[in-house]
Amino acid sequence: MNTPASPLFSPVIEHAIELASEWHNECYRKGRWRDEPFSRPDTAVRVPVISHLSAVAMAVARAGWPANVVAAAYLHDIVEDPNAHGDRMTFSTLNDLIGPAVTNLVRNVTEPKLDESGEKLPWRVRKEAYIDHLSDAPNEALAISLADKHHNAWTMNQSLEAGINIFEDAPGRTALSAGPEQQRWFLASVLRLSDERSDDRLNPLHAGLKREYQRLTDLTVS
Repeated sequence: MNTPASPLFSPVIEHAIELASEWHNECYRKGRWRDEPFSRPDTAVRVPVISHLSAVAMAVARAGWPANVVAAAYLHDIVEDPNAHGDRMTFSTLNDLIGPAVTNLVRNVTEPKLDESGEKLPWRVRKEAYIDHLSDAPNEALAISLADKHHNAWTMNQSLEAGINIFEDAPGRTALSAGPEQQRWFLASVLRLSDERSDDRLNPLHAGLKREYQRLTDLTVS
């Protein structure tokens, strides 16, 4: 008797895509580096956040991680970032919506954005807390982080190579929250964490981020 093949469709990934698409609807990345595929006379064309989430989740899937990790990759920004109406998702609500396996992974890759009074924390404070928490997180969470930072760094590098100054505001574009030196420090910190882990599925994600880190260094260190 033949063993049934694993199904190509995953309900938990489908659910994660639905949640991510709904939550991040009308939310956009800080800028774009490609030429606009079409023109709108009334507004600039912006990059939907779901494009970033999809790129991260696809990288995690290609590296060989299972469905719950891919689902968490689609949802890795859902608690960290408010929706277009300013609402914030809680871990409790996310747990009710998709269960603890995915929610716990999202928790491990969510940086603290606000202090106890609801004020936004400084960039460096947020990143240091993120690194500190990720150092004790499981490999599944580190895989999501590597894919996330890889795609962020790749996008930064594509913009820089196109002659776009991503560190300054411009029409239709918001500057990054930290300069090149700080960005390099953060990426290097994530890379160091994965240097200490042993899982073949982390290797291609680590290698990808390492390439983009070096590329960013070449583009921003004179």
